[in-house]
Formats: sequence, C-alpha cells, structure tokens
Amino acid sequence: MPAAISITRRADADALWVVRDRIRFMGDVAGTDLTVVEVEVPPGSGTPPHHHASPEIFRVLEGEVTFGRFGDGAPSQVAAGAGTVVTVPSRVPHNYANLGTAPASMLVVMERSMAEFFRDVGRAEAPPATPPGEDEIERILSACVRHGITILAPPAD
Repeated sequence: MPAAISITRRADADALWVVRDRIRFMGDVAGTDLTVVEVEVPPGSGTPPHHHASPEIFRVLEGEVTFGRFGDGAPSQVAAGAGTVVTVPSRVPHNYANLGTAPASMLVVMERSMAEFFRDVGRAEAPPATPPGEDEIERILSACVRHGITILAPPAD
C-alpha cells in the first residue's frame, strides 16, 4: 500500500530557534531519509563555514542569502535571491549568511540526521538580539561533535 499524502501547514509546523535562525519542520519524504525544513534567517544571521555528511538543497523563498563555498582554492560566494536553488553535495565545506537588512527565508531538503541536530540544539523561546554568548557557542559546538558536523576555521583574508 502506498504511503499516505502528508500535509503540513506552516502555522502548524513544529518550530525551534537554532542560534538566531528559526527552523520549521515541514515534513519527511516518505520512503527516504529526507526531510524538509523552512529556515528564517534574520539580517546578520547565518552559519560558520562547516561540512557534514548530509547533502542539502536550498531554495530561497524571500530575501537574499549569501552562500559560501570553501576548500578547493580561494573561497567563493554567491548572493542568492528569491527563487534561486543552491545544491550542496555531501561533505562540501559551505556556509550561508543574510548580509542584508531584510529577513530571508529558505526551504531546505536534507537528511533527517541534520533535522535531529536542529532538534537537539533548538529552543522554543526566541533568542536575544545579541550575538551568541560563550555558553551557547559551547553548547552548539558540542552538538556538532555529536552529530558529525565539522566547523571550519574562517578563511584567511
């Protein structure tokens, strides 16, 4: 018997704050190890350079998100506006950031293992508008180790 169709409305999706981004868990792809999340990225927010086993497919829904690729020579960046799709293969060093003044959002397809990382470190309450403190950074770094995410040193200028 085929899997039933699943519908998740944005307002009904589980949501957690991961550092300064809001992650909404939109649903799993039946019969696969894939899941879909929506990421709200406020101005100034983003990730450090990192890599992990899960490939990712990002589709920018609104705003502009700058994606970086690291490794193989000089780092490169591309500003991705609404409608742009960015595919990151497994273990490719990358990051993203909202360098603008308006919020951005993305729909992301990834392996469930990445969603479990978000559930591990996420919080229900909105974070302060300040940069993460040492305790929060240490909590995130410990979770990265548990979930096989490698944080990379920022590229030299």
